[in-house]
Amino acid sequence: MQGVMRVVRSCHEKLKVTILQHPQFKNTSEMNKVFARFGRVISLPVVHSKEANDIMVSESIMQQKGLENTTVADVLMIKDEEKGNSWLCCRTNDTAYDAIKKMAANNIGSLVVLRPGENQLIAGIITERDYLRKVIVQDRSSKYTRVGEIMTEQSKLITVTSDTNILQAMQLMSEHHIRHVPVIDGKVVGMISVVDIVKAVVDQQTGEVKQLNQFIKGDYY
Repeated sequence: MQGVMRVVRSCHEKLKVTILQHPQFKNTSEMNKVFARFGRVISLPVVHSKEANDIMVSESIMQQKGLENTTVADVLMIKDEEKGNSWLCCRTNDTAYDAIKKMAANNIGSLVVLRPGENQLIAGIITERDYLRKVIVQDRSSKYTRVGEIMTEQSKLITVTSDTNILQAMQLMSEHHIRHVPVIDGKVVGMISVVDIVKAVVDQQTGEVKQLNQFIKGDYY
């Protein structure tokens, strides 16, 4: 998780370097004017498909809001548009084999675990780490071990809501040394990971650097 913090600091440094190295800005007053105007700059990239346009619009809106005002809901929105669903699940009575197979097929590291039945009541989550420690290391059969036996139970879960600030979510993950956090608004609405947060931070800062460069070069007026 320390790597996430380094990414944030690195992105902020890129913003500083972009301004400080540009010959147009020779004093603090001029730099402050740039930042004052930069906060009001809005620019959407040109794309060719509706799906790509929806994603880019969402990312651009998130960039405009800034990390301090970006919420978990913003990240979930982009995940929904990119993957069609921000979370996948299994049931407590599924086998560990089926759960890990589903993770591999979808290139993800965790699944929300729901209780048996049609109601989407969360029972916990299962991660690759759960599988490694409680099945592989203990030499258990994945085809005879139920998800409910190895999952992280609901009572031990660290969760967030959709209106949680993305920086607060990152701090929560860092403090508890976890990589996946379910998003609960009365019921499960999604799952965010360290990868999602890093992507949000990088997209945010990359967008700011790009827009600042465009402003400096006179692309904005």
